[in-house]
Amino acid sequence: MSLDQPPSPLPGGGWASPGLGSTTPVDRRSARSTSPSKPNYGELNGGPVTWESAKASSAKVNSYRPKQQPSNRGFLARHIRNFSSGLPIFSRPATEDRYAEKEKLGRGRIPGRKPWQRWTLRDLKELPRLIGLLLLRRKKYVMMVLLFVLGVVLFNNPTLRHWYRRHPSLGGGSNFVIILGANQGGGVMEWKGPREWAIERDSVRNKKRYAAEWGYELEIVDLATKKRYAHEWRESWEKVDIVRNSMRKYPNAEWFWWLDLNSFIMEPSVSLQAHLFNDLATNTYRDINLYNPLNISHPPDPTKDNPAFTNYLDPISRSAVGDGKPESINLLISQDCGGFNLGSFFVRRSAWTDQLLDIWWDPVFYEQRHMEWEHKEQDALEYIYTNQPGMRPHVAFVPQRLVNAFPNGACGDDRGIPEGGCRSLIKPGAAIEMADLAKWECGLQGIHYQEKERDFIVNMAGCEWGRDCWGEMYNFRRLSNHLNRNRWEKFKDWVSESWRRRFEHKLGGAAAAKVK
Repeated sequence: MSLDQPPSPLPGGGWASPGLGSTTPVDRRSARSTSPSKPNYGELNGGPVTWESAKASSAKVNSYRPKQQPSNRGFLARHIRNFSSGLPIFSRPATEDRYAEKEKLGRGRIPGRKPWQRWTLRDLKELPRLIGLLLLRRKKYVMMVLLFVLGVVLFNNPTLRHWYRRHPSLGGGSNFVIILGANQGGGVMEWKGPREWAIERDSVRNKKRYAAEWGYELEIVDLATKKRYAHEWRESWEKVDIVRNSMRKYPNAEWFWWLDLNSFIMEPSVSLQAHLFNDLATNTYRDINLYNPLNISHPPDPTKDNPAFTNYLDPISRSAVGDGKPESINLLISQDCGGFNLGSFFVRRSAWTDQLLDIWWDPVFYEQRHMEWEHKEQDALEYIYTNQPGMRPHVAFVPQRLVNAFPNGACGDDRGIPEGGCRSLIKPGAAIEMADLAKWECGLQGIHYQEKERDFIVNMAGCEWGRDCWGEMYNFRRLSNHLNRNRWEKFKDWVSESWRRRFEHKLGGAAAAKVK
């Protein structure tokens, strides 16, 4: 058997395509090969297909590469597609016609409603949807407004504001401790009347609100009768020991502010930093000669009843202004008409302060001078300042109206302020002499509280001797509430005042008509 030609798949022999074998039966009359009952795929283009042309067409098909890769290729793409296909679809088939024609003139409006028609209940139901569409088209501006509103809300939150103002690196409120000398145990004689209880209640509440507003620490101490030592009781000297104990209790605080119970903070919206400590150089003076009611020689002069060892003092101790640096100030006090006043004073944590408190609390002072010193611890501090010049460079004085204003009647009568206020006296390029300000409450000798100047604090010192402590506390509390009203309260007061004046004007006109 000859295998020169491969066997044919067709019955009877031959091949479907001419030229692939010599045994293909061909019709001589039409020069076409006989085809079986199946279609002939060799004549797709109207002519015979050769082996070379079929091979070339197959090569073209195999060399084609589609630009888009088939799906489900890769682990990440396949699982993301499966996850996204499982998400819920929120579109409603009934509302798809609303978004079918985006270029329609009336899109975004309530369907079926004309501009001149009145609003109906159906229109109001569609209003939230329209607002939502409007917000979606302006996402950037909506987010900016929402962030602004959120910031305002968070900033006005009392808890967040207290934390912000208390933080040492932000507001710095934890650096200040307010020490309030109260007598919660009933006073020195273990007895207090209704007025004394009311004064204490108002004063404590005032300090608590102020400390909470600005993040300060508040230490309320009981000044009830007790014996520091078994053989003595140093009344009023105890504030020295209390300050020292407070420094141990608050080791991270820097400044300690002592306040008497009869004091009242008139401007709770002003912080200590803004009021005083942000600019100590401007708000204080180091030379006591500027206002010296005690006539203390400063700097020490060996020719005036002073020992000769003053010649051995260093230049800073002999200087009237010390080193002139605000960071060296460790004690802030005010002076009234009688000298140093310790109803409101500041001490700073430092080695110098520890030394001062040890000398100030020395029992020798009490044993030797308790019969001579009428003001006790205040006279003791004046004695230390006068006879130990090394203490002077770290002491600074504050104008009394700045931290310890008196009500009218304390230290004389109120001398008032000029018509244009204290700032009217300050003219650019003009020097203001102390003699020119002697008749006003604007200089360093200013003592009494001035409502027009919005003084920071008032101290009803000495009100228990011939004055009404409760009446003064009540009046200053009402005045503080009136001066610190919010805008809404001011608006209501303005409306009430306008109606009152209008009624009085009409009433006056009616009375005048009756007289005629």
